[in-house]
Amino acid sequence: MPSRADDECAQIIAERESTMNPVEPLVQGFRDLVAAVPDVIQPLIIALAGAVPFVEGELATTVGVLGGLNPIVAGIAAAGGNFLCVFLIVTLSSRVRTATLARRARREAVRVSASSTEPDGDVVVEEAPTKEKPESKGKERFRRYLTRFGVPGASLLGPLAMPTQFTAALLVAGGVPKPWVLLWQGIAIILWTAASTVSAWLALLVIYNVG
Repeated sequence: MPSRADDECAQIIAERESTMNPVEPLVQGFRDLVAAVPDVIQPLIIALAGAVPFVEGELATTVGVLGGLNPIVAGIAAAGGNFLCVFLIVTLSSRVRTATLARRARREAVRVSASSTEPDGDVVVEEAPTKEKPESKGKERFRRYLTRFGVPGASLLGPLAMPTQFTAALLVAGGVPKPWVLLWQGIAIILWTAASTVSAWLALLVIYNVG
């Protein structure tokens, strides 16, 4: 028969699992996958993890180092996967913004042309402005970084507010040139991934005395 202490322990575990960060199971899944595949494929798993928002290079390299992967290999794979995803998002966002601006310009040209041919006295009815959804706290924080520190500072501090994939898309949508976004997002990914790699390696070195 289970004791009362066992029941209380099971209840505590259940409560903890119910309040667990949704990223934790994802990270654990990548960790298990790294342990299950051959050594040669492990960097690819870490690169894949680095491309996932909220995991990115920081957590991906930590998974690799704690999983026994060489810290340098883990860091390069994690940062590479993270940057590749950001590159694709920036490229796609840039094309979408260009198409949107072109479409808006055509609509404005049509509107001006139509208004110039309308007889005097006609009443032009403007569309009611659409109600915008409130921004998330992360987006608000990132915009404050952008206002205060510009693109370089916002890119470096961006991971404190939201994933690099989201910050890169916001920068492109705001009109920041694509090369400038890629440059500073790349620098941010390298610095944050390097810091996480060193931290994970030091943790293994100190706690488990593994060099």
